[in-house]
Amino acid sequence: MSLSLHDLPNIDPEQLRPIDHDRLAAPGAPQHAPRILVLYGSLRERSYSRLLSEEASRLLRWFGCEVRTFDPHGLPLPDAAEADHPRVRALRDLAEWSEGMVWVSPERHGAMTAVMKAQIDWIPLSLGGVRPTQGKTLAIMQVSGGSQSFNAVNQLRVLGRWMRMLTIPNQSSVPKAFNEFDDAGRMKPSPLYLRVVDVCEELVKFTWLTRGHDAYLTDRYSERVESAEAVSRRVNQTSI
Repeated sequence: MSLSLHDLPNIDPEQLRPIDHDRLAAPGAPQHAPRILVLYGSLRERSYSRLLSEEASRLLRWFGCEVRTFDPHGLPLPDAAEADHPRVRALRDLAEWSEGMVWVSPERHGAMTAVMKAQIDWIPLSLGGVRPTQGKTLAIMQVSGGSQSFNAVNQLRVLGRWMRMLTIPNQSSVPKAFNEFDDAGRMKPSPLYLRVVDVCEELVKFTWLTRGHDAYLTDRYSERVESAEAVSRRVNQTSI
């Protein structure tokens, strides 16, 4: 559902353009609003990763996406609870629902936070024969309290590849985040904000471009060979 530009006070309305999905989606591809899941990596009351995720969510809605955000409060540490824990189920259901994701982590001790990593670790590579993240698009962002750094986004990019996601080329790193948000929690106009808009726009374009083709894009020779061998063993097994 699109947002009004009144909700984006720091945008130049002459330069913000709707996504022309007719130029991206192939004939017969899904036409519903792209479904985007947003994860952030801090439990602080004034969490800059959450504020950045909210800014991204507003932009994504303006670009025509359906956006849902997972609140990490109450999520147990990986392996400290069963997979049927309510918060784990909620996260996994959102991961399956989504067609793309945004991961926003603070940088702490030169790395992503444990809160961010725990969310990703609870999303399995395979669940009942289904890979919840394979072929989905991903945008990555980070905030930090110090100078410009890319440690967290570099780690998130590795994880995105490991989760078999299509991680877009662009990314956002917001240094000295305490200077970049006003008292109302809105990101101030700056080149850093422009990059956030770029990342959101690019994520939506890549989601339209690849959605509906993910099964073909992730169809692999090695897995076809393994599947053929499994079928051959089953069909040719002898009874005793």
